[in-house]
Amino acid sequence: MREVNAVVLENKRIAENVFSLTVSTDDEIPIRPGQFAMLGAGEHVLRRPIAVCKAEGERVTFCYQVKGAGTRYLSQNYRAGERIPVLLPLGNGFFVGERETRIAVVGGGVGVFPLISLIRACAGRKEIFSYMGFRNKAALCMEYEMQRSDKLTIATDDGSAGFHGTAVQAFMQDIEEIRPDAVFSCGPVPMLRALKNAVAGRGIPVYVSLEERMGCGVGACLVCVCDLTDGRHARVCKDGPVFEIGEVEL
Repeated sequence: MREVNAVVLENKRIAENVFSLTVSTDDEIPIRPGQFAMLGAGEHVLRRPIAVCKAEGERVTFCYQVKGAGTRYLSQNYRAGERIPVLLPLGNGFFVGERETRIAVVGGGVGVFPLISLIRACAGRKEIFSYMGFRNKAALCMEYEMQRSDKLTIATDDGSAGFHGTAVQAFMQDIEEIRPDAVFSCGPVPMLRALKNAVAGRGIPVYVSLEERMGCGVGACLVCVCDLTDGRHARVCKDGPVFEIGEVEL
């Protein structure tokens, strides 16, 4: 984990209310797929947790949706050449074992962005079947990165692009054919819950990255505590954000 006063290289709109922010960290920082950063948002006391979408040497790209005052500040106030305080890398990220040669990637909404980092890391080494869900065609973005997959299925809730339905529904339509060794997912809780119910009893390991509100990003404030199925609690920022799907209450 490092505190970096990064240089903004680009901060542009890539879809409806979605922006891509690329920064230079001056030197390369090892970042695992699924890890995240806390980005400074000006006068806002709390930083904003944003997943790493791409890490290319000194260049790190974050994709975020404008939902509140903090992300609105990010979209409006950081231009090329300016500096932004960044704390990274945070969280435990995804881990793909050597025996997992065929993997399924199931994402929804802004949950597709940390999965892009996983696809990039596994492309050419694993057989990747990706199912990415969006509200509609206007929300669709970063498709060119997802196309590193061996098979990519885009799903939209309204059918305006690709499969008409959710990413989970598209995945379950193919599951018997692709027979993945493991599934990796990120998205809203209802999507993760649907995935958990759909794969129950199939014996396939499923790893999910949880989206939670965070205060500090390092496990001190307990804002992002989630419930585990054994009755204990976990800090999503410190103990996660990636968990085996059977470990967490959804």
